[in-house]
Amino acid sequence: MHQRIIIRIPRIRDPHVTMMREKPVRWREKRADKCHRVSDFVGAAITDDHSVDLMLRNGDRLRAKLGSDCPALDFYSGFYMLPGEDGKICARRDSIRSRAGGSCEIENFRQMVAER
Repeated sequence: MHQRIIIRIPRIRDPHVTMMREKPVRWREKRADKCHRVSDFVGAAITDDHSVDLMLRNGDRLRAKLGSDCPALDFYSGFYMLPGEDGKICARRDSIRSRAGGSCEIENFRQMVAER
């Protein structure tokens, strides 16, 4: 018996953009773990040409870096993630799949920290 779970990650408005129009938030990237539990993801925002920002339950932001041949613009209509048997999404192992049918491997994750 095989079981397959596909997780749809909804696009959300970036609260840092809508709440702080006068002064946009500057983000600094820090090192992040290679794997993350898919149950921690609650939404996503596309803020860069080759990455997708994932919002976590605890309020943190995680950037999934995609290959240079894989523009994030393809993911504006939404995307799916297929976790491994361990229930995690891992860089260099898993992909993000667009609703239009494309697929991009996650090269790495970066923790995003707002500079105040």
